[in-house]
Amino acid sequence: MLSKRIDDDLIGAQKNKDAAKVSTLRLLKSAMHNISIAKKDKLGEDDIIAVIKREAKQRKDSIEKFKLGNRQDLVQIEEAELKILKAYLPEEIDSEELLAIVKESISETGASSSTDMGKVIKLVLAKVKGRADGKAVSIMVNRELAAPNKDKDNA
Repeated sequence: MLSKRIDDDLIGAQKNKDAAKVSTLRLLKSAMHNISIAKKDKLGEDDIIAVIKREAKQRKDSIEKFKLGNRQDLVQIEEAELKILKAYLPEEIDSEELLAIVKESISETGASSSTDMGKVIKLVLAKVKGRADGKAVSIMVNRELAAPNKDKDNA
């Protein structure tokens, strides 16, 4: 379904002569095709979302680097591409809901220190299914695992 939507939007962008959207969607389809070949199988919805997330992350990284290099012209291009890609991603989870999931996951795994971070992050990412950025999850899990330890030190 997502693949069909991308195809339909690409055709629409070509008809409307929207060069930025055409270019971005072609790059996305190419990345999807390459992953499909590597897997030797058709991509499912989760696979497609993973490809879109990876492409979006590449744009975010490029934006940061171009800002450091004072290349505002390239920043604008990357931001436009990022906006197009984000339209195909599931809606991001809000921070309060994510915090509740993190706390629940810490409780479920019995995690008590930062050495347990990996298993908590894995569980959280499974629960949010692509609706939260891995970096944000990592930061929140780290903060929550460190918080109880600070309380113990002060006691």
